[in-house]
Amino acid sequence: MRTLLFALTAIAAPLATAAIASPPVTGEVCTKYEGGVCTSTHKVRGTPGYKVGYVFGPTYGYTSLTDLPPPMVSQYKLDPNGRYVYSDGYIYVVDPSTYAVTQVISAMPH
Repeated sequence: MRTLLFALTAIAAPLATAAIASPPVTGEVCTKYEGGVCTSTHKVRGTPGYKVGYVFGPTYGYTSLTDLPPPMVSQYKLDPNGRYVYSDGYIYVVDPSTYAVTQVISAMPH
Protein backbone atom coordinates (compact mmCIF):
# COMPACT_ATOMS: atom_id res chain seq x y z
CA MET A 1 0.00 0.00 0.00
CA ARG A 2 2.81 2.38 0.90
CA THR A 3 4.51 1.69 -2.46
CA LEU A 4 1.29 2.53 -4.32
CA LEU A 5 0.98 5.80 -2.38
CA PHE A 6 4.54 6.81 -3.29
CA ALA A 7 3.94 5.90 -6.93
CA LEU A 8 0.80 8.04 -7.11
CA THR A 9 2.60 10.96 -5.44
CA ALA A 10 5.45 10.70 -7.95
CA ILE A 11 2.97 10.88 -10.84
CA ALA A 12 0.76 13.63 -9.38
CA ALA A 13 3.53 16.12 -8.52
CA PRO A 14 4.67 16.82 -12.11
CA LEU A 15 1.06 16.98 -13.32
CA ALA A 16 0.16 19.58 -10.70
CA THR A 17 3.23 21.64 -11.56
CA ALA A 18 2.47 21.50 -15.27
CA ALA A 19 -1.11 22.66 -14.71
CA ILE A 20 -0.08 25.87 -12.97
CA ALA A 21 2.90 26.73 -15.19
CA SER A 22 2.16 29.74 -17.38
CA PRO A 23 2.99 29.75 -21.07
CA PRO A 24 6.28 31.40 -22.02
CA VAL A 25 6.33 35.07 -22.93
CA THR A 26 6.27 35.20 -26.72
CA GLY A 27 6.84 38.87 -27.46
CA GLU A 28 5.84 42.45 -26.95
CA VAL A 29 2.97 44.26 -28.56
CA CYS A 30 2.37 47.96 -28.97
CA THR A 31 -0.55 49.16 -26.87
CA LYS A 32 -0.52 52.81 -27.89
CA TYR A 33 0.44 54.66 -31.07
CA GLU A 34 0.92 58.40 -31.43
CA GLY A 35 1.48 59.76 -34.90
CA GLY A 36 2.19 56.27 -36.23
CA VAL A 37 4.93 55.68 -33.63
CA CYS A 38 4.61 53.11 -30.85
CA THR A 39 4.79 54.84 -27.47
CA SER A 40 3.77 52.01 -25.10
CA THR A 41 4.23 48.23 -25.13
CA HIS A 42 3.52 45.19 -22.96
CA LYS A 43 4.58 41.55 -23.00
CA VAL A 44 2.12 38.96 -24.27
CA ARG A 45 1.91 35.20 -23.91
CA GLY A 46 1.11 32.18 -26.00
CA THR A 47 -1.85 31.66 -28.26
CA PRO A 48 -4.87 33.81 -29.13
CA GLY A 49 -7.62 33.91 -26.52
CA TYR A 50 -10.39 33.59 -29.11
CA LYS A 51 -10.75 31.55 -32.30
CA VAL A 52 -12.57 32.06 -35.59
CA GLY A 53 -16.26 31.56 -34.91
CA TYR A 54 -16.26 32.97 -31.37
CA VAL A 55 -19.20 35.39 -30.94
CA PHE A 56 -18.57 38.64 -29.03
CA GLY A 57 -22.12 39.97 -29.25
CA PRO A 58 -23.65 43.37 -29.99
CA THR A 59 -22.85 45.02 -26.65
CA TYR A 60 -19.13 44.18 -26.55
CA GLY A 61 -16.75 47.18 -26.36
CA TYR A 62 -15.16 46.98 -29.81
CA THR A 63 -11.83 48.62 -30.70
CA SER A 64 -11.97 51.48 -33.19
CA LEU A 65 -9.78 51.31 -36.29
CA THR A 66 -7.75 54.30 -35.08
CA ASP A 67 -6.72 52.36 -31.94
CA LEU A 68 -5.29 49.45 -33.96
CA PRO A 69 -1.58 49.40 -34.92
CA PRO A 70 -1.32 51.46 -38.14
CA PRO A 71 1.08 48.99 -39.83
CA MET A 72 -1.47 46.18 -39.31
CA VAL A 73 -4.35 48.32 -40.61
CA SER A 74 -2.52 49.03 -43.86
CA GLN A 75 -1.00 45.55 -44.27
CA TYR A 76 -4.34 43.77 -43.84
CA LYS A 77 -6.40 46.55 -45.46
CA LEU A 78 -8.77 46.70 -42.50
CA ASP A 79 -12.11 48.36 -43.26
CA PRO A 80 -12.96 51.56 -41.34
CA ASN A 81 -16.56 50.29 -41.08
CA GLY A 82 -15.52 46.92 -39.66
CA ARG A 83 -15.60 45.67 -36.06
CA TYR A 84 -12.39 44.75 -34.29
CA VAL A 85 -11.21 43.49 -30.92
CA TYR A 86 -7.56 44.17 -30.04
CA SER A 87 -6.39 42.03 -27.13
CA ASP A 88 -3.07 40.52 -25.98
CA GLY A 89 -1.28 41.07 -29.27
CA TYR A 90 -4.07 39.84 -31.53
CA ILE A 91 -6.56 41.65 -33.71
CA TYR A 92 -9.86 39.83 -34.02
CA VAL A 93 -11.85 40.79 -37.12
CA VAL A 94 -15.55 40.52 -36.26
CA ASP A 95 -18.44 40.18 -38.71
CA PRO A 96 -20.72 43.19 -38.02
CA SER A 97 -23.92 41.23 -38.63
CA THR A 98 -23.20 37.99 -36.74
CA TYR A 99 -20.60 39.35 -34.25
CA ALA A 100 -18.51 36.23 -34.91
CA VAL A 101 -14.73 36.33 -35.33
CA THR A 102 -13.86 35.84 -39.00
CA GLN A 103 -10.10 36.35 -38.82
CA VAL A 104 -7.37 36.36 -36.14
CA ILE A 105 -4.34 38.52 -36.90
CA SER A 106 -1.17 38.35 -34.81
CA ALA A 107 0.14 41.87 -34.16
CA MET A 108 3.25 40.49 -32.44
CA PRO A 109 6.66 40.80 -34.10
CA HIS A 110 7.90 37.53 -35.61
